[in-house]
Amino acid sequence: MVVLVAALVAAGLIAGLFYAYACSVMPGLARGDDRTFVEGMRGINVAIVNPVFLLTFLGAPLLAGVAVFLNPGPRPWVIAGFAFLAAMVVLTGVVHIPLNNALDRAGADYAAARAAFEAVWVRWNVVRALVSTAGFGCLVAAVLTGRG
Repeated sequence: MVVLVAALVAAGLIAGLFYAYACSVMPGLARGDDRTFVEGMRGINVAIVNPVFLLTFLGAPLLAGVAVFLNPGPRPWVIAGFAFLAAMVVLTGVVHIPLNNALDRAGADYAAARAAFEAVWVRWNVVRALVSTAGFGCLVAAVLTGRG
């Protein structure tokens, strides 16, 4: 149960982070000019790669995966939570990291860099926020029902 609760906490933190991007960070950056937007995202993309973020981002699906094997009996909610959280990692690797890397390499044509980045990144971040929230919700259900 300790591993499941740790997965739940990590999932809540990461879902909250992506939610915060969707409802405050990206709309706030959107108000700036092209240079402010691009340089702001570049700074965020460097700053976010840190041990605390990585612990929650990778820890949530890892702990949920471990909880699948530690909880006896039926565990559909934990399996579903793990699947959603694993999908969040895959989505980040397939969509967000390549976009972040392209933004970093884009040079000083801020308008073109922003045009190639913003709409796609924002749209898929909303998907990522929903997927990670679904993972969190499944883990909540697992804890509340005792049916990990």
